[in-house]
Amino acid sequence: MKTKLIKVHPEDNVAVALSDLKAGETVTFEGNDIRIVSDTKAKHKIALTGLKTGDQILMYGVLVGKANETIPEGGLLTTENVKHQSGKVSGKTETTSWKAPDVSKWKDRTFMGYQREDGQVGTANVWLFFPLVFCENRNIELLKDVFDKELSYYKTNNQRRLLRSLISGQTESPVTEEEDHRPGIFENIDVRFITHQGGCGGIRQDSVTLARLLAGYVNNPNVAGATVLSLGCQNLQIDIFRDAVNTINPDLKKPILIYEQQKMGTVEEMLNTIIRESFEAIREADKIKRVPAPLSKLKVGLECGGSDGFSGISANPALGYASDLLAALGGSPILSEFPELCGVEQELVNRCTDPSDADKFLSLMKAYEKSAIDAGSGFDMNPSPGNIRDGLITDAMKSAGAAKKGGTSPVNAVLDYTEYVTKPGLNLLCTPGNDVESTTGLAGSGANVIVFTTGLGTPTGNPVTPVVKVSSNTELVQKMPDIIDVDTGAVIRGEKSIEEMGEEILEYIIRVAGGEEKTKAMQLDQNDFIPWKRGVSL
Repeated sequence: MKTKLIKVHPEDNVAVALSDLKAGETVTFEGNDIRIVSDTKAKHKIALTGLKTGDQILMYGVLVGKANETIPEGGLLTTENVKHQSGKVSGKTETTSWKAPDVSKWKDRTFMGYQREDGQVGTANVWLFFPLVFCENRNIELLKDVFDKELSYYKTNNQRRLLRSLISGQTESPVTEEEDHRPGIFENIDVRFITHQGGCGGIRQDSVTLARLLAGYVNNPNVAGATVLSLGCQNLQIDIFRDAVNTINPDLKKPILIYEQQKMGTVEEMLNTIIRESFEAIREADKIKRVPAPLSKLKVGLECGGSDGFSGISANPALGYASDLLAALGGSPILSEFPELCGVEQELVNRCTDPSDADKFLSLMKAYEKSAIDAGSGFDMNPSPGNIRDGLITDAMKSAGAAKKGGTSPVNAVLDYTEYVTKPGLNLLCTPGNDVESTTGLAGSGANVIVFTTGLGTPTGNPVTPVVKVSSNTELVQKMPDIIDVDTGAVIRGEKSIEEMGEEILEYIIRVAGGEEKTKAMQLDQNDFIPWKRGVSL
């Protein structure tokens, strides 16, 4: 008989519906017959025992909420009868032990990467254009139009064909051979462009933080060099950016071309100079070839977005096992999204190898939550309408599942936003839960691959770092096959174990890192970049 419920942890008093349940039907679970009180959609939770008002609700073995009213056995948990609640943490209570998984079949494996002079290894080779201030966004867009059309392979897509046919009044519009078959100019370099709304007009601290983020992008091993545009009078001065680069890597040898418009005359003169000099630098960067590199050179960002009630059962634990494999191999998995670690702080604190990191983690969490409360919000406001519709009804419930991406390995470093990853093993990076702000931060802290789990679907990508999409359920893959790379729905169906799916994810990461696979986000040319202004962003 197909299992209809799953309990994640032995101490849990709720279970997740694996398929739609009808009111009045009886489900046998763990030797007990449970009568379903009301229609329950797959991914939602039911009470395994009767709960009184104020009773604690446990899932993943941690406190994820309390009953707001009486909930009978077999009753559906909703935002009306459950309120967010999480455990209180004051410090480290124990030192947890870890048995590393067997990685013998990967220990001699390599990926084909781009070796940088500082010892980092890129999974991509990108020349990056960006402004220090939003006033230069238009010039960045002008340069993007020129370089995209002249350097890149491009193919007329269905949307251009549709618009062309509407303009001409014909059912089909002819496509020239040049449009469909024009080759790229360079073989080993991609040229990418980012814009933003910062650099001036806000508080000075925002500009300094933006400088550190952009410096992290330049230092990212996937970046070969950069062209940087400055207006001249903005808060984010060139020397602030240079200081930020020097702080991250005082011996950086990558070429950085910087242009200040207020010193260069007309726009046309400036753009002509930028194009000439950047083209020569890009031509040199194209000479860099992929070479074998050990898996310990992988820094993998762990991200989730558009999560559903299955994310914490299939995709996130499977990614967590891949994270443990990578940590055991000497690589650096990076767990982000601090609002989605609310409720699991004690476990993470106990996993910190350095007591100062445990203190830093709690300090960052408390400061972040206080800023949210001061703005009239709080971590309890984190679940999105889509999360709630698919069974994630409290932030602690969402967090307990989201934290599974980090596996079980020791926490070797805790980093604030824009701090750069330098230690092997699991790193915790303070970012918001906002998908793009978080992936933007992961790349800025050195991630050379990002793995992004989702249950509802999201097209997010990054301009310098490949983003691998992992689906929690097969239905999403069938509905949105153009954005999903790996399907973990087999875990929900009981066809594969968490460990088997984790190994599949690691193998896919290795292929992406070596240029053997292009992720769906790369194929869609999805290059999202949103810096986090250190105000409240959930």
